[in-house]
Amino acid sequence: MRIGSRREDDFEINVISLIDVLLTLLMFFVLSTTFIEHSRLKVDLPKADSEARDTADNALTLVVDRDGHYSVGSDEVMGEGIDPLKSTIERVAGPDRGRLVVIRADAMTAHQNVVRAMDALGQLGFTRLSIATTPAEAAASK
Repeated sequence: MRIGSRREDDFEINVISLIDVLLTLLMFFVLSTTFIEHSRLKVDLPKADSEARDTADNALTLVVDRDGHYSVGSDEVMGEGIDPLKSTIERVAGPDRGRLVVIRADAMTAHQNVVRAMDALGQLGFTRLSIATTPAEAAASK
């Protein structure tokens, strides 16, 4: 009888290197993932009784908050008036003027702020506009 020796048919799987590889891959994917923050502006959308429709995946989102500050996509508009708004829309949207634009305006913002956004979009040649709302039954349950 041999003490301290191993049998020939016993084998061992070393998982340390496998764990190292998996942790390295996990760190790579976590660090390389981009987290999209749609907007820093918080808005309470107006309520509507109509059914919600699915919007296009590549829709451009224009957010108007309660105080009249604008955000296009994830870029906040710096400056007052229509010209900074138009330049930000042009920069974010690129050359595609047939793209759907969803205006997410706060329910308590002045109507003039929404009209200014629609005017800027019209001057740039956008024709497909949509105004985002929340369903009335979802808003009533809050």
